[in-house]
Amino acid sequence: MLIFIENTPRAYAWGQADALSDLLGTPATGQPQAELWLGAHPGHPAAVTQASSSMQTLIDLIESDPERYGFDGARVPFLLKVLAIGAPLSLQVHPDSAQAAAGFAAEEAAGVSPDARERNYGDPHHKPELLVALSEVSALSGFRSLSAARRDLQAFASVTRGKHAVALASVAERLSRGEAAAARRDFLDWVFSGDPVVAEALDALAAVATSAAEDPELESHGELDPDRLSVLRTLSETHPGDPGILVSLLLHFVRLAPGDAIFLQARQLHAYVGGIAVEVMASSDNVLRAGLTEKYVDVPELCRIVDTCELSEPRFPHEPLAPGLVVWRPPVPDFQLMRARLCEEENERKSRDRAPAVSVAADHPLVLVVTEGRVRVERQADLAEVASVRRGQSLYVSAGEPISLTGEGEAFIATVGEALSNNHHIRGENL
Repeated sequence: MLIFIENTPRAYAWGQADALSDLLGTPATGQPQAELWLGAHPGHPAAVTQASSSMQTLIDLIESDPERYGFDGARVPFLLKVLAIGAPLSLQVHPDSAQAAAGFAAEEAAGVSPDARERNYGDPHHKPELLVALSEVSALSGFRSLSAARRDLQAFASVTRGKHAVALASVAERLSRGEAAAARRDFLDWVFSGDPVVAEALDALAAVATSAAEDPELESHGELDPDRLSVLRTLSETHPGDPGILVSLLLHFVRLAPGDAIFLQARQLHAYVGGIAVEVMASSDNVLRAGLTEKYVDVPELCRIVDTCELSEPRFPHEPLAPGLVVWRPPVPDFQLMRARLCEEENERKSRDRAPAVSVAADHPLVLVVTEGRVRVERQADLAEVASVRRGQSLYVSAGEPISLTGEGEAFIATVGEALSNNHHIRGENL
């Protein structure tokens, strides 16, 4: 079935005032709206529309007939979101499967309320995630080389004097101690320790970033990275004196153009900084935070689960499937994400990455959101189904025959990853 779904955007402080309301075609609330959840996560399930006379969530629909509406007779393992990032998110990691299961069990056994501020593990699932930019998106994602972090610290020290220069030089020296992964872990322990050198270094970074904004000659200084200066300035303005600002120097800073993507494996330290994006993840809400937030921060637990290995490249490429259709297939079983870009037939020659029609397999449930124009979704089965989906509208597509997309617009389609899909077929053949 082609089932319209909708949800109310979540209002977090880091959201934008009007991006999601513009997408949905609804009046702005005057409050920052951050995330639109399109899935069956119990924390904020989407509502089913135009299919029932009574209020029904997507969870209710799946539970009413799991074989028809669920994945393999059970929960849907992915969650699709649209993000509107107006201010930096917290510095955070998500647990892997074993960590999530153990952490959830421990908090359940300890009687920690599901709604408690100090609750880290709301469910026993891991949370890898893939983000695709709709606008320019900036992000801190994964550990870069320590030599690059030292180089930036030394450059900042070279344009300061006195205690500021000494503090930044001291921080750079700390990143020279021992093997790289261990040095990163020691750095995380130290930066949240309350050492006065941390506060001095944070003051120094804020001073350099502010001075560069006021002095074009300093900002164009050959040894200073303008992107790094820009994110330091943003973090210092939104979270002054937060130790997470120092940690940001250890991470890749990336600017994504529309259509670019990053994949965040479980245990990978990251923070989104700004922009509008589509995101798909394992259906979990487990977050361990270490700064750049007013929410609960659990530095010891984050330091325990974080992966301190270097990430060579945060960007994640797509693969072409057919004219007008690409897919991002990260190495996780829970999800993959497709993007269909459509044009009217007479405009096909003018559109390099668009096609008049796209066919998408629906062996397993799909969640579709239209981010541009209007898309006609059709399924030819015993009874043909058709849905006209405008920008901002979403569909839940139950498993069955392929769907055909036509029209003039863009749609993102999430479904299970290849590993789960292949296992499903294997089980089916063995029955």
